Amino acid sequence: MLRLLCTIIFVLFAYTSNGAALAVKPVKQPLVLKPDTTKVSVRRFDNAVITAHSKQPEFQYKDDTDTTPSWWDRFWHWFWNLFKPLKLSKHTMSPFLRILLYFLQYLFLAAGLAAVVFLVLKLMGIDMLGVFRRKSMSANLPFTESLENIHDINFDDEIERAVSQHNYRLAVRMLYLKSLKQLSDAHLIKWQIDKTNSAYIDELTNAHQRQLFSSLTLQFEYVWYGEFVIDGQTFKNINTVFQDFNKGIV
Repeated sequence: MLRLLCTIIFVLFAYTSNGAALAVKPVKQPLVLKPDTTKVSVRRFDNAVITAHSKQPEFQYKDDTDTTPSWWDRFWHWFWNLFKPLKLSKHTMSPFLRILLYFLQYLFLAAGLAAVVFLVLKLMGIDMLGVFRRKSMSANLPFTESLENIHDINFDDEIERAVSQHNYRLAVRMLYLKSLKQLSDAHLIKWQIDKTNSAYIDELTNAHQRQLFSSLTLQFEYVWYGEFVIDGQTFKNINTVFQDFNKGIV
């Protein structure tokens, strides 16, 4: 009996609590839009500042997309296009003929470049053909260079003989050896068969004489060791310089 009474009291209490909760449910209030009362400060661009900045190089942006290429750029564009393969149809030509045309294209280009290089070298006075087929010029010495003794040579006869044979290189060599003999006879140098030309120059104590002989030595080495071909008029000019130097040897 007591249990039944407790159950009835519990059910009545739960029903009463649920009803009370439903009775106090809050009512939704309508939304109210509040106006924005913030004050806005309008800022404007300063034209003077814009003008000042536009005159500075850092703010000058140039569009180079529409600029016309120079003739130098056009030339290189044309030049490199020459090396592009020919645009040939794949359906109208056999592979062998296509390869043959490619080969002829690059062959003509190589021949053209070679012709331009040859023309430039020709204008510069360089004979490329002569460089490859050039042979050592024989001096026709009546004695070997390593064993010659300047005190045993009749220089006037040897120079005259070389000039009569148009062997001007040998004649210049005789002029140089004759100057060495005169310097040795004047005790300005000590001649030895194994000495170098620079050693003789260093032995000269007179600065002016040493400078002149150094210039003569340079001319002689260009003609003799450089195998420069000279004509009769050039030899006359060289002979005059040697004669003037020999007259000053005391």
